[in-house]
Amino acid sequence: MNGSSVGVTTSATSTQWGGVSDADLARMLLIRHFELNLLALFTRGEISGTTHTCLGQEYIPVALMSLIAPAFVFSNHRGHGHYLAQFDDAAGLLAEITGREGAVCAGRGGSQHIFRPGFCSTGVQGESVPAALGVALHMKSTGRPVLAVAYIGDGTWGQGVVYEALNMAQLWQAPLVVVVENNHIAQTTPTRSAMAGSIRGRAAAFGVRYEYVEGCDVQAIRAQLEAPIRRTRDGGGPVVVEFDTIRLGPHSKGDDARDPAAVALLRERDWYEQHARRDPERFQRLDASARRIVADVTRDVLSRPLVGARAAR
Repeated sequence: MNGSSVGVTTSATSTQWGGVSDADLARMLLIRHFELNLLALFTRGEISGTTHTCLGQEYIPVALMSLIAPAFVFSNHRGHGHYLAQFDDAAGLLAEITGREGAVCAGRGGSQHIFRPGFCSTGVQGESVPAALGVALHMKSTGRPVLAVAYIGDGTWGQGVVYEALNMAQLWQAPLVVVVENNHIAQTTPTRSAMAGSIRGRAAAFGVRYEYVEGCDVQAIRAQLEAPIRRTRDGGGPVVVEFDTIRLGPHSKGDDARDPAAVALLRERDWYEQHARRDPERFQRLDASARRIVADVTRDVLSRPLVGARAAR
């Protein structure tokens, strides 16, 4: 992990439990409570604009970070988890979203547009894939063993630039990893109503290697993806990794048109609920710690002065 510590530590000797170490579970729980806290802050009027939480998908970037590093990560509108998996910087991210001193981008990027060395997020659908391809080709041409990793959703396959970038990535054997977080709904439209064919078929059309990942067991995910990602780093060309996942929260901060009963069914697949049942005592300890960290960060950040234009209002 890069960045300054906010209380979540990683260790090669962490206790293994249910397919996830204490350190990995602590990171997942930090992201979960960071996102829930954002929704609460919106309700209280502490945040303006919008935000898109990754509730239900937190395990994906946590599982991938040890496999992709070193990498330049290109995130999307639902990217807080991607950032927090890469950097120990909950305070900097919250300061960015709330426009307070210490913000990652001085309060200019907000929730969706974050930049720091090795990381860039955008709210523009599909924009990250050609940008990641450019970085991947630069890394290849300069002989650096650094991956470019682009996170997209199932809805992003409606953008033609994704296909153009995949075509070039395969032709030029770029060290590009496209991570598809398929939560089966694009804003309010079920994917089955908008996508003909499959993501697997789209990758196959360009001869791009493809991996399909089910389940939320972090260690099982790493075991499956270690070799395919290493092959990309070693010059074996791009790979598309599709995660069959869920989106528990609304598209943005309050626009969930789904039947509550359907969302309740999704919770049966939620990694949070699974781990809470598997080892309640340990889970509750780590969960309480993550809640304290988020609460402490929130008190600290909200006590800071506003920055830039926000302070002048």
